[in-house]
Amino acid sequence: MKTRILASAVSISVLAAIAGGISASAADLKQLKEQGFARIAIANEPPYTAVGADGKVSGAAPDVARVIFERLGIKEVVASISEYGAMIPGLQAGRHDAITAGLFMKPERCNAVAYSEPILCDAEAFALRKGNPLKLASYKDIANNTNAKIGAPGGGTEEKLALQAGVPRERVIVVPDGQSGIKMLQDGRIDVYSLPVLSIHDLLDKAKDPNLEVVAPVVGAPVYCDGAAFRKQDVALRDAFDGELKKLKESGEFAKLIEPYGFSAKAAMSTTRDKQCTAAQ
Repeated sequence: MKTRILASAVSISVLAAIAGGISASAADLKQLKEQGFARIAIANEPPYTAVGADGKVSGAAPDVARVIFERLGIKEVVASISEYGAMIPGLQAGRHDAITAGLFMKPERCNAVAYSEPILCDAEAFALRKGNPLKLASYKDIANNTNAKIGAPGGGTEEKLALQAGVPRERVIVVPDGQSGIKMLQDGRIDVYSLPVLSIHDLLDKAKDPNLEVVAPVVGAPVYCDGAAFRKQDVALRDAFDGELKKLKESGEFAKLIEPYGFSAKAAMSTTRDKQCTAAQ
């Protein structure tokens, strides 16, 4: 899979320090143009988002956001890493101007933020030991096996799907990042690690561990799409973002941005924010 580094990206630690002094009202498009950058919340979950050892940001979601903000007259994006469960509170508190991190649309999230139209779509997957000894193909299978433990990002979709399927809280282990999840799986601390399909494949490609395999898609799990998320009061900024996103999709540039990472432009263009936000999930 290709890795594309943002040409305008700079050290996250430096940018975070700069961003710390910006007021919560800075998400007005005119103000963002004047200050010259927008603050975005990201995870560190390739191929959605990734942060190199040098602090540079890559990934499909930041690439799309960078191009759109540039076209809106905002020259840079300031990226800060956040756990999924902390992204919306951080946005609402004014620490970010947008979330561009593979934060899938769900009804409760749609009630809390103003999403753009869909950008990245994916299904769920399991990483587990070779041969799938516990025969885990769904979150319900994990719930029904009293010994099975699942690892998932805190506050993420996978954690919620596991809990909704009936997996007890004590058997849902919060994992801080992908590398930790694979290590916990290798060490036997969890029996399955769950993330979107592309993220799991990226982690196993890097791990090169013949004792691990992927089960995908997870039986009974929905296909999700993300979008850039803005504060509810920043609908005008969201609408401006949507206008440029629409142009990218129509011109074919959108496909060129996301498909090198393995995402389908057609999948994102075949659905809408309204459909994603009202789907039964």
